[in-house]
Amino acid sequence: MTRNTTESLDTIIQGFPWKRGDEAVMANQDYGAMLNMFKQVQSRQGIVLKAIDIPMNPSRDEVIVDAYRKAITPKTRLLMVCHMVNITGHILPIRKICDMAHSMGVEVMVDGAHAFAHLDFNIKELNCDYYGTSLHKWLSVPLGAGFLYIKKEHIDKTWPLIAEGKTQPGEIRKLNHTGTHPVATDLTIMDAIEYHNMIGIERKEARLRYLQNYWVDKVRGIENVVLNTPTDKRRSCAIANVGIKEMKPSEMARSLMDDHNIWTVAIDGVGVHGCRITPNLYTTTEELDRFVEAIKEMV
Repeated sequence: MTRNTTESLDTIIQGFPWKRGDEAVMANQDYGAMLNMFKQVQSRQGIVLKAIDIPMNPSRDEVIVDAYRKAITPKTRLLMVCHMVNITGHILPIRKICDMAHSMGVEVMVDGAHAFAHLDFNIKELNCDYYGTSLHKWLSVPLGAGFLYIKKEHIDKTWPLIAEGKTQPGEIRKLNHTGTHPVATDLTIMDAIEYHNMIGIERKEARLRYLQNYWVDKVRGIENVVLNTPTDKRRSCAIANVGIKEMKPSEMARSLMDDHNIWTVAIDGVGVHGCRITPNLYTTTEELDRFVEAIKEMV
């Protein structure tokens, strides 16, 4: 158990047995906290970072897989990939990327911050080496809980963020030590899982995808509206990103909040210029209709 996705994945990035000249592959669209940790390891240990741009509207999975493949060299040790890109909602073909990387001798670390308890999948079936996520997002646990999944054969070679006493070989507990922390959040996890299971992940994913498509279909094709999420509906779920030409994302987010009481997140970089729109299970179609009218008015 960790406190969030950042702590989970930073444990691997800084704890990986790097040697000077080793290479790591990632995407420019990855989350900033992990990119910053890679840069710190680059400064301290002399590794080489290679970032790709994720194709926005791939015709097939292999377009994305090949983008990562082309960045791999014999010196590549670790590949980081988002299960769901946080700024666009793009779902990536994780199993295919993992299989490709493993065939080239590269381990894969998956950022699952927005996929866990959002999409119907099994972590082991992804065939990744490491998977980190936060439980406060789609499982709706209070802030301060996440987890790190790590294949057993990688535990012994991974250095913990905070030093632990001697543990048995293959014991993941050595990565779990964070010092004294409040347990109130931890006590909520089982209740959140029970509620999640009561709803059912299949119904939950279907509801979340329905809500996104509900509003996206209403604004798609409107002049000066830009959608920064794949057009193939299988490649996204609840999250989508929308922008307006000639309007800065910060201005758009401010107007939505101040004029329409609608909270969004402005994204302005790495080729994505718009606001991230993230309905949850309890969001109503009436609320989404208000959002659509706000977009039309702003255009």
